[in-house]
Amino acid sequence: MRIDTTRDSLPIFQALANETRLSIIQLLGNHEMNIGELAARLRISNAMVTRHIKQLEECGIVKTRRSPGKSGLQKLASLGVDNIGIDFPEKIFPNYRKYETEVKIGHFTDFSVEPTCGLTSKDSFIGMGDQPRSFLDTNRVDAELVWLSKGYLEYKVPNQIQPKDHLELLEISFEISSEFPISNNTWPSDITYYINQHKIGVDTVSGNYSDVRGRLTPSWWPDTCSQYGERKHIRVDRFDSSIGGIPTSNLNIHELGLENSDFFTLRIASEEISKNVGGLTLFGEFWGNYPQHIKVYTYVS
Repeated sequence: MRIDTTRDSLPIFQALANETRLSIIQLLGNHEMNIGELAARLRISNAMVTRHIKQLEECGIVKTRRSPGKSGLQKLASLGVDNIGIDFPEKIFPNYRKYETEVKIGHFTDFSVEPTCGLTSKDSFIGMGDQPRSFLDTNRVDAELVWLSKGYLEYKVPNQIQPKDHLELLEISFEISSEFPISNNTWPSDITYYINQHKIGVDTVSGNYSDVRGRLTPSWWPDTCSQYGERKHIRVDRFDSSIGGIPTSNLNIHELGLENSDFFTLRIASEEISKNVGGLTLFGEFWGNYPQHIKVYTYVS
């Protein structure tokens, strides 16, 4: 599960800010337990356990089911997630001026894909699933979810810098997961990023997540399919390149050739030569956990 520091994530922080609920999570980490078993281990009443379980269940940390017991139906509780990651706000650079643009995930200008692959808009599938030719469908520009098991998507990004600008930093953010038929919360994939054919680096996404529903994912989409991803930040400054704050290469912003071009290319690839060839899934403004497509910020002085 990925959360951030907005009010939307407050119920999760509140659920975790309690010693008893943390103890329940610890106990459920070993195996499924019923209300009575939890109450006995914690030395509190069944009613208190039920209230704590309800709060944990409402925010997706715990899930429950009914099962026959010795004296009728019993409620069994288990963990609904195996980890929670926190995305902090983007850094602010007050001494720089900023140009901002956004590229829709369906606006790719080049691609190479292998099944499983496909696209959907906010309301329905685009073309046919597992058919690479669907990536040429005229409605692909409306895509809110794009997935492929191997290959790449390439975008042309408008370059807004002016002749007198001094480049300081390029930052690109988007929501991404790996790709597995239906879904697999533990399915690592090595994703390689290129800007103007320069390799920025390789980063691993951990899974194709469906442990909880994405906050923005349309209601018609099945619970067992891709729900949300990890928000990634690529940064290239005057000194080096990084992904998620981790340096990946010595490539700096002046080596990208941005100064004299109306656009630059961004390639996102799941390459066959990678150790973990787990595909990729991109999430748009109305899918996943973050209301955005591919955001691009150029900071200048």
